[in-house]
Amino acid sequence: MNQQNLDYLKDNIKYLGFGEGLYQALEANVREGKPAFTLQFNNEFNGTSMDATLNFRKSDSTEVYFLNSYQASLQHTEGQQVKQTFYLNKGRGVTCKEAFNLLEGRAVNKDLTNKEGQVYNAWLQLDFKVVEPKGNYQVNQYHHNYGYDLQKELQKHPLKELKTEAEKGRLIESLEKGNRQSVTFVKDGAEQKMFMEANPRFKTLNLYDSKMQRVHSQTQKETSSKSQQQQKQEKNEKVEPVDEDASSRGKLSKKRRAQSQSLNP
Repeated sequence: MNQQNLDYLKDNIKYLGFGEGLYQALEANVREGKPAFTLQFNNEFNGTSMDATLNFRKSDSTEVYFLNSYQASLQHTEGQQVKQTFYLNKGRGVTCKEAFNLLEGRAVNKDLTNKEGQVYNAWLQLDFKVVEPKGNYQVNQYHHNYGYDLQKELQKHPLKELKTEAEKGRLIESLEKGNRQSVTFVKDGAEQKMFMEANPRFKTLNLYDSKMQRVHSQTQKETSSKSQQQQKQEKNEKVEPVDEDASSRGKLSKKRRAQSQSLNP
């Protein structure tokens, strides 16, 4: 057994957020020398259970194994089961919690690499209305030139978390991972707990009250009449489905890794 390769696979699993609970099963399968094997994972996020199947394959020419992809699935509250295969590059890509957020319908911000090796940033969001030939949902990309400015949208709200750069950074980090994040609105000296999530498609933030009921701020009410115009604009602007090979090369920036998991539930 290649101990260095085993340690490398353990690092992959841990980085992706699958923890250390799969280590024993991983080692047992590697020792057997199977050409390919899978590991099963289950975790609960905010009361919702997500299952994942991790796919490992051994090189045709060496004894080295690779974690090439994993399939994640969960059941929406309305009863619909959704699943998606996430492709990886050298054990890196969409993390377990990011996969959960994507399957919940939220957007995730990632640094990606195209086929020419150039790094670019984009928001990713599943389109549950479009199923690709291999069974995956289409992944839409919202690039920088699409015009979504998360920090600008945050400044429109009286958030306690914007008072210091450290808190602001943690909030942005959490929203970029696709979390529905708890925030504190401050108005006339009174504090109100709410939740928010990034909405790059409509270039705004989705707001929820403490009971997770959708609410609209005054700013959003003033701009709601523009929603139809925005949808027409979206058709004209370049919103591209993600290339599976490119998405498999998604990497977190050094800055994001330095802030890792500061606001993860």
